[in-house]
Amino acid sequence: MNEIKEYDENNNVIYYRHINGNEFWREYDKNNNLIHFKDSNNFESWREYDEKNREIYFKDFNGNESWYKFDENNKSISITEQEFKQIEKQELYFNNKRINRFELMDI
Repeated sequence: MNEIKEYDENNNVIYYRHINGNEFWREYDKNNNLIHFKDSNNFESWREYDEKNREIYFKDFNGNESWYKFDENNKSISITEQEFKQIEKQELYFNNKRINRFELMDI
């Protein structure tokens, strides 16, 4: 069996078949960040990134989830889902998007 690689318009590998028969599929966002991965062994994962292309969320097919924020030295810090949602709400508020003040509260 031959090795096969397929690329997107940004030269990211979106499909790969190893000579041993294992296959991998990858999907990228507009900033070339890996957002979805799947392989022929049924592993699958999803990722989200912030405006600085730093990974802020990870989830895999087993339901494992991780949320991240960054300190002043740009080091990632693992946080809870609740903390992550609070950060998102604050960003909406500080970005002057229309938001009801009750949406900022955890009721």
